[in-house]
Amino acid sequence: MQETLIKNVRPLAGSAVDILVQDERIAAVGPSLTSSAPDAQVIDGDGHLVLPGFADAHTHIDKCTVGLGWYSRRSGRSWAEMIKDGQDYRERPDFDHHVQSSRQARASIAAGTTHLRTFVDIDPSARLKGLEGVLKTREDLAGALTINIVAFAQSGLLVTPGVDKLLEEALQNGADSVGGMDPAYYDRDPVKHLDVIFGLAEKYDKDVDIHFHEVGTLGAFTCELIIERVKTLGWHDRTVISHPNFLGDIEPAYADRLIEELAENRISITSNGPGGSHPNPPVKRLHQAGVACGMGNDGVGDTWNPFNRPDVLNRAYLVAFRNRLSGDDELEIALDLATFGGARVMRAESYGLEVGCYADLVLLPGETHVQTIIERPTERLVLKRGRIVARDGECLV
Repeated sequence: MQETLIKNVRPLAGSAVDILVQDERIAAVGPSLTSSAPDAQVIDGDGHLVLPGFADAHTHIDKCTVGLGWYSRRSGRSWAEMIKDGQDYRERPDFDHHVQSSRQARASIAAGTTHLRTFVDIDPSARLKGLEGVLKTREDLAGALTINIVAFAQSGLLVTPGVDKLLEEALQNGADSVGGMDPAYYDRDPVKHLDVIFGLAEKYDKDVDIHFHEVGTLGAFTCELIIERVKTLGWHDRTVISHPNFLGDIEPAYADRLIEELAENRISITSNGPGGSHPNPPVKRLHQAGVACGMGNDGVGDTWNPFNRPDVLNRAYLVAFRNRLSGDDELEIALDLATFGGARVMRAESYGLEVGCYADLVLLPGETHVQTIIERPTERLVLKRGRIVARDGECLV
């Protein structure tokens, strides 16, 4: 039996304890623990905080440009132009989906991420190249990072002929979930779009994750259609609406009604902490209503914008800042999105700090856990199932 004993750590800023890990799982938590295994690995936690591994619930590792030089982005591009720019870039002879997705995945591990949900573009130009590359990355890093893959119709599902068949092929070849985008705004037919997405989900028993860039009442209308589908098909706990920023644009009473329905039907949301004059989406209201909320780094160094980095703590800072979460109780919400909330969105198995959970952990300095969002210390020890996979910003796998 493989054992790891972590001495003198403070779970979520609680009292100092030891954590005993046996065969990848937390076997005991308490003071003055010992190991009976003569070859047990002993880690001196030095009084550091211990958090569950970070959960990046919304990213695009198939689009990472890191390591290929600076990508010059034109301002003022339309949505369709940005999609086309990304497709053209990924057709470059020096762009390898496996290499690029591995670069972002390893950077995520180095920053403390142990669970990651990535969208992979499925379209007639790339076909399944992105999926094949990310599947190889998932295989390479299986012992260091849990990767959930969403087959994603970024270029449009109805406006781009053949995408529906390619999505089906992706689901047959390793994708875990099926993803659409802007059923009304981009595809112009939300009912048919949802027919295809939920039809594939039902046929192959897959989860659903739909990107929203639709604003105001248009986004609210599409959200109501999704709620209706979830009720009809019973896809509770299996449906995610990614960055539903329209919830911050509509009348508060209307938003409250939709939030209540999202909670009742166990539909999750993710936020990437976008800018703006008001919270989009309002994560505090969502969290208080009981909606499962996660966050994600979105496209890291992709062709869309240069700002996103692979550090979930940095994203938690942005989400807190954009939502004006400054009290410790409010920062708790941001940290929850980066950990337990994101894991709930991804339906991660045996996640947490309790006995029986997988030992997916991050050790880092600080007086209190919410302080880590603000200071974002680079000193981090990352364990995946009890094995050290990163130390102080360096991925070791």
